[in-house]
Amino acid sequence: MYSLVVRKLKSVIAAGGLGTRLQNFRENDSTKILLDVLGVPMINHQINQLKNWGCEDFVIIINPDFGDLIKKVTIEAFPNLNIQFVIQNKPKGISHALKQAESCIYEDEKILFILGDNFFENNPLEDFDLNSFKKGAYIFTKSVKNPEEFGVAELDKSGNVLSIEEKPQAPKSNQAVVGVYIFDETVFQKINTLTPSKRGEYEITDLCNLYVNQKNCKNFLIDGWWIDAGTPERIIELEEKLS
Repeated sequence: MYSLVVRKLKSVIAAGGLGTRLQNFRENDSTKILLDVLGVPMINHQINQLKNWGCEDFVIIINPDFGDLIKKVTIEAFPNLNIQFVIQNKPKGISHALKQAESCIYEDEKILFILGDNFFENNPLEDFDLNSFKKGAYIFTKSVKNPEEFGVAELDKSGNVLSIEEKPQAPKSNQAVVGVYIFDETVFQKINTLTPSKRGEYEITDLCNLYVNQKNCKNFLIDGWWIDAGTPERIIELEEKLS
């Protein structure tokens, strides 16, 4: 089932963020996606993760300062993979990053969108049947003890998403939205309708809520561990999991 699913998916990796919380960690003076993780740049770990899920076609969103270096380390490690690169010239948020990949997506393709620093024990696509996916969006969530620190999804018994709130003071559930999504081809039209948040970014939560408002957003619960490797502590935790 994997090969049938992934041939219809374009895997888009958000790798444009600098990762200020990881600056100077292990003498890192570039971007977090190039940080050494068990002797391998983080971006290459991400590509390997997606390859293990069966993904074959990639778009990597890079920043202009370190784009050439990201291209170099990925192409050297994966010379036979179909990888395209697009630049996010300004850090205007995750939805803005995804928008940069529009020219690389074919009309009949669906999009697997993943944050470059998010890693998973198990393949979240294992039970996902793309053949039944005609339109809409899928988010993936994990039960956590501290939902107020994440985007939180409110779900009904059928797995439909009723709402998503970013770091709510009073969470409606304990289901944290993890950094992987599946979108249909209308996603770019929806991004065009977004307005910047209070912090001046085009938020991924706002994008997902457009699908929620159309009653076209479903959820998959993931099992196993999930690590958002954006801090030194989580990098060390990731290395322990991967060892």
